[in-house]
Amino acid sequence: MSHGTPPNTFPWPPVIYLVAAASAVILHQVMPLPWLPDGALRIIAAGVGLCLICAAIALDITAMLAFRRHRTTILPHRSATTLITEGPFARSRNPIYLGNTMMIFGAGLLLGLAWLLPAALIAAAVVQKLAIAREERHLARSFGRAWTDYAAHTPRWLFFKD
Repeated sequence: MSHGTPPNTFPWPPVIYLVAAASAVILHQVMPLPWLPDGALRIIAAGVGLCLICAAIALDITAMLAFRRHRTTILPHRSATTLITEGPFARSRNPIYLGNTMMIFGAGLLLGLAWLLPAALIAAAVVQKLAIAREERHLARSFGRAWTDYAAHTPRWLFFKD
C-alpha cells in the first residue's frame, strides 16, 4: 500500500500551540483579562487546571508510546505507515492534539491566565484546519476502507462526532 505524499510540509501543530500559548502570555502582560477573585473558586479552578495538565501529559505519553510500539512516525509532516486505532486512538483520532489543547487550557486555569483559555480553543481550531484536515486526507488515501471504518466510529477530538 502506498503511503503517498506527506500530509503537511511543515510541522504545523506544535508551532500553532506554541504561538497560541506565547500570544496568550503576551496578551496577559499587555491587557490582562479579569480572573476569579481569591478564594474557593480560584482554588477549584487551579485544581481543575492541574488535573487537566496531568491528564494531558498522560494522554500525550500513551499516544507517543503507541506511535513507538507501531513503529510509525509521530511527526505531523511525515507519511504515516500504520493506522493506529488502539489505546488513546480508540477514543480520539487526535489524542496528542487533544492533549496539547487540554494542557494549554489547564495552564490557564492553574495559573489564572484567562487568555490561555480562548488561545487553547483557537489553536485547536487552527490545527483542525491546517493539519488535521490534511492528515485525514492522507490517511484516507493511505489506508482506504480501514481509515473510513475507523473515522466512522472514532471521534476526531473526544466526545464530538464530526
